[in-house]
Amino acid sequence: MSMLQEGLDYYLNEEGLFVLTERYLLNRGYCCGNGCLHCPYDDIEESEEASDDENTSED
Repeated sequence: MSMLQEGLDYYLNEEGLFVLTERYLLNRGYCCGNGCLHCPYDDIEESEEASDDENTSED
């Protein structure tokens, strides 16, 4: 695995937290499901959740 590059793959926010960039998350190739701030897969996760809700019935 290659080393992460600050400013390209991540940055530290005002609170000193490590934030992954959209570039890194796209290169990783999948959503981890942790609700990352720059997740490019948000639309996929939301549509999967909506689909799960539609398939769940309370009889």
